[in-house]
Amino acid sequence: MSRTAHELDHRIEGDDMQCVEITLDPGETVIAEPGALMMMDDGVRMQTIFGDGSGKEQSILDKVFSAGKRVLTGENLFMTAYTNESSSVRTAWFAAAYPGKILPLDLRRFNGQLICQKEAFLAAAKGVTIGIAFNKKLGTGLFGGEGFIMQKLEGDGMVYVHAGGTLVERDLAPGEVLKVDTGCLAAMTGTVQYDIQWVGGIRNSIFGGEGLFFATLRGPGHVWIQSLPFSRLADTIIASAPKAGGKRREEGSILGGLGNLLDGRDVR
Repeated sequence: MSRTAHELDHRIEGDDMQCVEITLDPGETVIAEPGALMMMDDGVRMQTIFGDGSGKEQSILDKVFSAGKRVLTGENLFMTAYTNESSSVRTAWFAAAYPGKILPLDLRRFNGQLICQKEAFLAAAKGVTIGIAFNKKLGTGLFGGEGFIMQKLEGDGMVYVHAGGTLVERDLAPGEVLKVDTGCLAAMTGTVQYDIQWVGGIRNSIFGGEGLFFATLRGPGHVWIQSLPFSRLADTIIASAPKAGGKRREEGSILGGLGNLLDGRDVR
């Protein structure tokens, strides 16, 4: 069965810090997030685009609406298209900004639709529509945090999604429920129903350290879970950064300032 989207070939390099090489035949285009490019061959033209990335004819109003939806997910207003304008095969390489795995996913295997975390989308074939998926339940909107507004990828082409840290996949049977930290939900098929559920219990809420809410996923469908959401990585880096005056957070109550002396820092 032929595709309406451009047909891309790829090769993934690396283990925990992966990058993907996408092969472009003459005239083929890959759409990517700004800043995702690693390198590209001569003959590939880079062009900033405004819209949903599908390549379909759109009015100015439709383009503004499509781009505005991306802003709601926390992504850039623009995307970048890389087109092979030469007469022979060329390549473009893309990489994520933090450790993890790159998932090459064919939308034809998932009934033409995937839902993914807002930082997860890396690149896609021209012809794939990148939009947003709203959960209409009020609780999800008010308390969902990272799990509330997710990106919706639709079409019949290849998409490349990045999951932070270690990746775990689960197949959910009809009615089967899985509770996931909202940031750890990397992606899921469109058949999975999701909502936000309170952790419950005052002690759990205050002292549990896991946030106040879970993402509750109900099958049938397939889900991809990431062990290191970008927000968790960022929070850890910020918490460990030097404080005002050049002093960092101590390495523990036992070492205290001794930790600074051991690594050569001035503790005056």
